[in-house]
Amino acid sequence: MFAASGALAAARRRQTLVTFAFFAAVTGTGGGTVRDLLIGAPVFWMVDSRAIAVCLAMALAVWMTPVRIWSPRALDWFDAVGLAAYAVYGAAKALAFGVPPLPAAVMGVVTGCVGGIIRDVLAGEPSILMRPEIYVTAAALAAGLFVGLSLIGVAGPVAAGVGAVAGFALRAAAISRGLALPAYRR
Repeated sequence: MFAASGALAAARRRQTLVTFAFFAAVTGTGGGTVRDLLIGAPVFWMVDSRAIAVCLAMALAVWMTPVRIWSPRALDWFDAVGLAAYAVYGAAKALAFGVPPLPAAVMGVVTGCVGGIIRDVLAGEPSILMRPEIYVTAAALAAGLFVGLSLIGVAGPVAAGVGAVAGFALRAAAISRGLALPAYRR
């Protein structure tokens, strides 16, 4: 999903296939790469090339389809699915590597958010982090709920599903209803 959002960011700027591939790859692998480096794990796409292959295939798929079939909000929706799924996956991987619960949840947030931040910076877009729109909060909900449910003994797949659905639902509400956290006021 993140790879598709990266390729769509390149499509919005009428870039080359190489740029589509680059955006898809850095968006799809950026958060997980940072997570793996921080927890001392082998960088996932360097060990198993299927992940990078999927990113490149997604770039090609977006490149080959007419831009008119992509909704203007498609990037947001692909990103929302990726955000929730990667937040849960990142927290699970951190726990599996012996990271304590709170930092594991933070690693879930890093996994879910950093790829999109890299995409936005490379595309010259203001980062989602610089807007009050609910984004990091949705990743934190997904990762935190997964970690919390795992700690109380809920089966991994159930905890993952509940966390991912909750994170996606919160992000979906932010996209469709314009939900935002209150901004700082002096």
